[in-house]
Amino acid sequence: MTARPLTPPPLQGPTAKEKKYDRQLRLWAASGQQALEDAHVLLINHGGPGVVGVETLKNLILPGIGSYTILDGNTVAEQDLGINFFLTEESLGRSRAEETCRYLTELNPDVNGYPVQQSLHGFLQNGLHVLNKYNLVLFVASKQNCLSLESISVYCAQKALPLFYVHSLGLFSHFSSQLPDPFPIVDTHPDPTSTQDLRLLEPWPELVAFAKSKTDNLDTLSNHDHGHVPYLLLLLRYLNDWKESHNGNPPMDYRQKKEFKSFVEGNARTDNPEGGEENFDEAAAAILKSLNKPSLPSGLRQIFEDPNTKEPQKDSANFWLVANAIQEFHHTHGSLPLPGALPDMKAQSQDYIQLQNIYKAKARKDVDEVTKSVRSMEADLQRQTPVDAKEIESFCKGAAFVKLIKSKPLPISSPSSKIPQEAFNSMLDDEDSLLPIFMAFQAYDYWCHQKSNISPEHVPATSSSPEENPTLEALKQSATQLIDQHADEIMPKIEPILQELVRAHGAELHNISALTGGMVAQEVIKVLTKQYIPIDNTCVFDGIASKSAVFRV
Repeated sequence: MTARPLTPPPLQGPTAKEKKYDRQLRLWAASGQQALEDAHVLLINHGGPGVVGVETLKNLILPGIGSYTILDGNTVAEQDLGINFFLTEESLGRSRAEETCRYLTELNPDVNGYPVQQSLHGFLQNGLHVLNKYNLVLFVASKQNCLSLESISVYCAQKALPLFYVHSLGLFSHFSSQLPDPFPIVDTHPDPTSTQDLRLLEPWPELVAFAKSKTDNLDTLSNHDHGHVPYLLLLLRYLNDWKESHNGNPPMDYRQKKEFKSFVEGNARTDNPEGGEENFDEAAAAILKSLNKPSLPSGLRQIFEDPNTKEPQKDSANFWLVANAIQEFHHTHGSLPLPGALPDMKAQSQDYIQLQNIYKAKARKDVDEVTKSVRSMEADLQRQTPVDAKEIESFCKGAAFVKLIKSKPLPISSPSSKIPQEAFNSMLDDEDSLLPIFMAFQAYDYWCHQKSNISPEHVPATSSSPEENPTLEALKQSATQLIDQHADEIMPKIEPILQELVRAHGAELHNISALTGGMVAQEVIKVLTKQYIPIDNTCVFDGIASKSAVFRV
């Protein structure tokens, strides 16, 4: 006879990594963390103070970005010590890239940091293909870099490489993103209250049978059992009663739903010790949001209409194959795959578990049907690598909330660029609009563009001479060229911001750059993990009013 162990085997506790990253794993799960750890980010920080870029990296290193590279040809100067918290007096005269990298890496030893003390021109002299090894590029604005920004933007668009352009000056900042076009996001993390899909108007046989078994003798149940019938089953029961007197139609409009709500509430027992029934209260509260026919969300309709969905190719991303399969599912059934999640409700445990299993079984059945379509397409297209089953399941569960971002090119200020007409309309209609901040930065960049007639290899790495910073009149002239015929209306809104950009004299304020770096890092994480919805495509921050705004320009 085999002896039994005296004590059970110890439970497997969380790993060291799970303990370290516990909070963020709750936000983007293991898949998001892995995507973050697989990423390599390039920071182009050559020319200006670059504090906003360093602060962005700080907020990427702490959650565990895999690797980062700092491209910075400057050496540490006295003015750097007052605004860059990752430099010390011992750093004076040394490579700013190496010193910053050394102190940043101390934040998280699991992250690999690579300094490159080289000019941007030197870094790119062998071609833009040097960017291919990175997963994302952070380009920090500098008067010396504007000649290269446009070519980097074009190349990143061609190679589907995410690019962020960041500018912090004085009390204002802004950043813009250029994402691969199109940029689909499946795991958008919608509000849980908005994701409930109970299909009460289109119940399937198993749900109908369960509801019938629990509500046929509803009037003869004891008070305890009557007060614990799940509200979903109550609604199904009373929907049938309503249809019998309304030509088979459910409550169609707000007035009828209010009548139906009163009908449901009138069937609750009030002669019990509680003076009412919580499950009936839940049923009444769910009527307005649960008794709606399935409709196709506008975001998903946009995806279904995309040529990539209609005709996926052998080399198409997995997303488009699954989108095609879900489109076929919707065409066949008139609804999307069932997510399968149930809200909490007053019920006996065994009834709730059985109801949960019915929803989960239907969700699995729908996923299986979509998966079958995907596998059929893979065979037809002779694809070698199948789409992961978890990817298909995730898409099915969140199909109603999938987001497709049609990215626009980076808004680069140049002699050929003009501010869009809709931007003027928005600013004139809204006195509190923050668009003037963006326009002021565009004017600043335009001035820099005009001053960049010298070849980059002849531009010094550090610069502080007065002629290298614009005057107010010079910026007003640049702004006038950008806003053209709207100058008389718009200039009074832009001029106070231009005054602050001139006063800053090319310098960053650490608190503004730190906050901006946090916002940029948040958007970078969204892009790298492909979770949550990133901004589209420009964000500005007003450090005077402590306000931010997002615009698509």
